[in-house]
Amino acid sequence: MSQTDVSAGPATGWPSNGISEVPFRVYTDPDQYAREQERLFGGDTWAYLCLEVELANPGDYLATTVGEVAILVARDADGRLNAFENRCVHRGNLLCLKQKGNLRKFTCIYHGWTYGLDGKLTGVAFEQGVKGQGGMAPEFRKADHGLRPLRVQALGGIVFGTFSDDVPDLEGWLGPDVTRGLLRVMNRTPHILGRNTQVLPNNWKLYFENVKDTYHASILHLFLTTFKINKLTMPGGVYINPDGGNHYTYAMLDFAAESAAYKEAGLRSESDLQLHDPSVIDSVDEYGDGVSVQILTVFPGMVLQQVRNTIAIRVVRPRGVDKTELEWIHLGFDTDDEAMTERRLRQGNLIGPAGYIAMEDGFIGGFVQRALQYNDDGAGIVMMGGHEAESQKFRASEAAIRGFWKHYRALMGE
Repeated sequence: MSQTDVSAGPATGWPSNGISEVPFRVYTDPDQYAREQERLFGGDTWAYLCLEVELANPGDYLATTVGEVAILVARDADGRLNAFENRCVHRGNLLCLKQKGNLRKFTCIYHGWTYGLDGKLTGVAFEQGVKGQGGMAPEFRKADHGLRPLRVQALGGIVFGTFSDDVPDLEGWLGPDVTRGLLRVMNRTPHILGRNTQVLPNNWKLYFENVKDTYHASILHLFLTTFKINKLTMPGGVYINPDGGNHYTYAMLDFAAESAAYKEAGLRSESDLQLHDPSVIDSVDEYGDGVSVQILTVFPGMVLQQVRNTIAIRVVRPRGVDKTELEWIHLGFDTDDEAMTERRLRQGNLIGPAGYIAMEDGFIGGFVQRALQYNDDGAGIVMMGGHEAESQKFRASEAAIRGFWKHYRALMGE
């Protein structure tokens, strides 16, 4: 597909100029997916790159992706964090093949071109030729051929990057509410307890919508309601930034939450299931504010979760129109004692690929994708809680999903 094709107008037909009806074709159309790589992941957004603690020392680097684009993040000798494309400028070879390590320079295995930890081209093999013959053309200048850089900023120990020169600084783009929510959780130096990756058989947007969807949480997830971790009847709310794409939702710990609304609607909210070891849900109010669940998203592909005392970053990585990699990074903090670390590890069983709560989120998107196969006409309805994408003091709403589509349509020109 040519660049012209990718940049062409939208192939999907929106039912209106609003955000309450979403054409099913946005989850199935390959041309739409290609445009997203350019306009969302390569556009005016900030993407999760890594944690600062992963690059603690000069020379530390790691390989990651923004959308489908391969990226390197490195700390240079002066302590600065740099990010750039993992693609040799010479012939386009994947520059670094290892996922992480420590080195003084990057060297391409194909033709031996070398780059500094700031992405600048430092060496060209046989640049002057051999015995006075060959070599690079006289007008060639190494200074003109560095790796394509990203802007880099860190907040709460999380490193973000963007290809855009126009997007505002990170905190301004997140908005004050989402910045506050991120710093509430990431208020100490984190360390990684573990990580895993699962492959989802669905379009990336279906999962990202899911984490913005407060409506489904206490309906799909029987574990949440049985053990009173999250019900829509609990106190809580939704904060959405003005652009719509970034948000966080929270629920207050309330074991006495009224269940009548669920019973009246005939929804499953209780069961006779029991835990042989209830320590998996035993929690402490470590933030001192009574918030038991906070789910925060950074458009277009990062989630920061607090579910009781299990803290994790989730990274949504598109891998085709109907395939997504979901990386889970489980966190602790430098102030944790042995008991808190044990608590976090136990509660980590709530989330992740086989988590008591998250398991359903891993397959529900695949069910939707299967239903849309060769049947993607029409549009989904996103009208719970109204038609706007604004912060609300209740959670029986799809406002955050509408916020996603508000930002999506603005960036995609739809």
